[in-house]
Amino acid sequence: MAEGVLRHYGGKGYDVYSAGTCPSKVNPNAIHVMKEIGIDISGHRSKHVDELKDRPFDYVITVCDNARENCPLFPGAKKQLHWSFPDPPQTDQANEKVLGEFRKVRDMILEKFKEAAKRGFEA
Repeated sequence: MAEGVLRHYGGKGYDVYSAGTCPSKVNPNAIHVMKEIGIDISGHRSKHVDELKDRPFDYVITVCDNARENCPLFPGAKKQLHWSFPDPPQTDQANEKVLGEFRKVRDMILEKFKEAAKRGFEA
């Protein structure tokens, strides 16, 4: 969801990549709640951090505590940030409770990344 939000609000000013320590698939509930706000992440794929470790980055942002603790260092990154968001339920089951949790996390990500993109990540 974070990749989709930053791509949407950062626009062409940012090249955005997302990866994790245990990639699987993009959760259909994440796709659903992102479509609710007009962001289509259905074409995204889950990637492993090893696919990106040799790329130079201006910023590396970890968004969950597990990633912060287990991600490799990105020596080419000019700045590394950690913005902790809770993980929504890891289920494909779609009911109002589960979707509500995804919406909460989506909205937290949306607020943080939208504001950061406006500021250019400097504050």
